Amino acid sequence: MSAEGSDNVLVGVIGGSGLYHLDNLTFIKHVNPETPWGFASSPITICALPSGTKVAFLARHGPGHTINPSAVPSRANIAALKSLGVRAILAFSAVGSLKEEIAPGDFVLPNQIIDRTKGIRPASFFEGTSVVAHTAFGDPFAGKFLKWLETRVQKVLEENGSGSKLHTGKCIVCMEGPQFSTRAESKMYRAWGGDLINMSVLPESKLAREAELSYALIATATDYDSWREEERSVTAADVFKTLQTNADLSRKVAFTVLDELHAAAAEGDILTEEVGSMQFAIMPRSVQQKDEDRKKLSYILPAYFSD
Repeated sequence: MSAEGSDNVLVGVIGGSGLYHLDNLTFIKHVNPETPWGFASSPITICALPSGTKVAFLARHGPGHTINPSAVPSRANIAALKSLGVRAILAFSAVGSLKEEIAPGDFVLPNQIIDRTKGIRPASFFEGTSVVAHTAFGDPFAGKFLKWLETRVQKVLEENGSGSKLHTGKCIVCMEGPQFSTRAESKMYRAWGGDLINMSVLPESKLAREAELSYALIATATDYDSWREEERSVTAADVFKTLQTNADLSRKVAFTVLDELHAAAAEGDILTEEVGSMQFAIMPRSVQQKDEDRKKLSYILPAYFSD
């Protein structure tokens, strides 16, 4: 069963490519809860801000970046964070830009997603159980959380003076990988209205919604993908050029907003969209639902399955 609330950790940070730790925080301990969906990508670091506020940090791709995007155990990641009492997840991800105005080094708060994964990744906590749920996902990121982040991230970027811009209201395409897009695919995503592309936002954001967690993504552009005919297509070397700079600035953003985010999570207003959102998504209980499945789901949704 969940150990929810035992550490009073209300905020979880998921670090993507290049962001494997947070700066200026005091290490408290590592925890590695075994969830019904296995273990998380890496042991979760519990650390404290100077104020004493606790934060949980998880490296999405594991220690030393050893996990392919298609193999990230997202269900275990989200379930483990929920078990610690986390209510809001601030996720970071390196992305490719599909628009000229989103330059490498820029930051983006997307509000929509196009799914181009291929069914390889388990995308629901209800998958393989006798319980069915149809989760609302029209707005895949937490709207109040995004608005809350916007002014704070903008302020950090302005104070940093690096010239990095913040873009909001953008659509991110999530592709399977691990290979990058063909030029034809990159142009197609642009025609569809995609602004960014990455390999990690799904099923992570879907699972956060199923777990009734407030989820927002801070995307950092590293390249222009493959749509620019006058340039060679993107390579890992291109990504690495801006990855470290983006990660350093991401750590500054995280350090600056985490104290306020913890307070906002404790107060609760920015999380009101998610709380209770699964109540009417879950099909009514029937004799065909297995007790072991309900017990499994109680790990993430004790309000509906602890009976």
